[in-house]
Amino acid sequence: MHAVPHKPAPASRARRVNNDRLLADIAAFCQAAGMAESTFGRHVANDGKLVSRLRAGGRLTTQTVERIRSFISAARDGRGGEPAIGTGADAAAASRPAKRPTRAPPSDSHTRFRFYDNRQKYLLFVSTCTEKWMVGQRIEAELANIKPRPPAMRVFDAGTGDGTVLTRLMRSMHDRFTNVPFYIVGKEISLEDVRLALEKMPDRFHEHPSTVLVMTNMYYSEAPWLRPNSLAAASGLVWHELALKGSTAGQFERQITDLQGFLSENWTAKISKTTGNPLYERPVVLVIYRDDHRLLLDGVRPRQGAVRADFDLVIASQPYRARATTQFKAAKVIAPLARALGPGGRLIGIHSCGADPGLEIIQRVWPGENPFLMDRHELLKAAKHALGAEARALSFNAYADQRSRFRYRMHTLPSELNSSIGTSTLLAAWNAAIYVAQIEDGRLEAVMGDRRYLEATRDVLQQSGGLWFQNESYVISRHRFAG
Repeated sequence: MHAVPHKPAPASRARRVNNDRLLADIAAFCQAAGMAESTFGRHVANDGKLVSRLRAGGRLTTQTVERIRSFISAARDGRGGEPAIGTGADAAAASRPAKRPTRAPPSDSHTRFRFYDNRQKYLLFVSTCTEKWMVGQRIEAELANIKPRPPAMRVFDAGTGDGTVLTRLMRSMHDRFTNVPFYIVGKEISLEDVRLALEKMPDRFHEHPSTVLVMTNMYYSEAPWLRPNSLAAASGLVWHELALKGSTAGQFERQITDLQGFLSENWTAKISKTTGNPLYERPVVLVIYRDDHRLLLDGVRPRQGAVRADFDLVIASQPYRARATTQFKAAKVIAPLARALGPGGRLIGIHSCGADPGLEIIQRVWPGENPFLMDRHELLKAAKHALGAEARALSFNAYADQRSRFRYRMHTLPSELNSSIGTSTLLAAWNAAIYVAQIEDGRLEAVMGDRRYLEATRDVLQQSGGLWFQNESYVISRHRFAG
């Protein structure tokens, strides 16, 4: 019997043709606009890997395809037949003549957003430095001061990132509070970070079954209560619950992976025209728990429209830009998070403070540069002022430097710090220094035309015996009332 050649089904052929056509349109647009495909994906769906997944054969929903078409169409219409340029350094360069462009000042909102939108800097920093480890250890130290109240230990993470710190904390929480239910809320607007964080959670649900995990993209003033401030945002709230079936981490992983379509469709963002910050297009709440613990967790699971904060622990690790004003940090970030504390609850804040070899590298390239102009004492004073009368129920603890400050390092071997430090080590150190100091892309191009920035990096590494950075921490705690 002769084998019959396999022929793709008509629907499969049509989908492949449509994908190819869509990819061709995207490629043409990006080339004309001078826009990276990852930037295109983030503008359209807050997903830097959107185009690469489509090229690998991934499927898109009708709504996402329409969003892509609308974005390209609107961009071209806005330029009189030529592609309009969105935010971001790649896009901005395409709207200028071929000669070297005149860069906007560092305070320009688009430039600031481009720095924080750069996943490559972030991922290289995270993989080469021990900050996540050390931050996790500092936060874990606060567990000794926590006394959970029924029906659960309540934790709020004001910037989950890739979930490394949160999952470390969850392991320590299980060690200390093995039989206590957990209610954990993570705030994160980045779709890619939400995906990375959720990938780490199947093992957590397996080890600690009585866990309710909530992910949301809301603002600091909204997320602890899972309630948008404006009526318009509240009317568009997307509330989704996933009750995990089964009892193994493998089963949980498959069900969490199946959330990818939901996340791509709903975890979308736009860019503020005034600040350059990413803003949600619609507020989203994702609630995950084990179905076999539904009854036990009935009093723990949040109900839409009736959510209390009252957290035992609030994590505020690097929740604001170093260059933002003290008043902004206090009023828009720290004060709302302090209001979310329950009786006896503790807010642990952590931010970079400089006075380290990383800042020395920066100052050798940009003399006098120092983004760390505010210390914890000033921030707590401003937070107390922003809270007004509410501050009387709180304690503000700056602590002495010995307790407040801690270091983290870049991974290096002793043999790497000799007279012939490899270029890869120098580039990793330079990346870490500019990431922590929050140097924008526009300023980097002006100094990376020669090797002086690498020479400065090499000198500092050899003089300091490696590269380390310094963070400082502070605690705001709510008084524990009798009864």
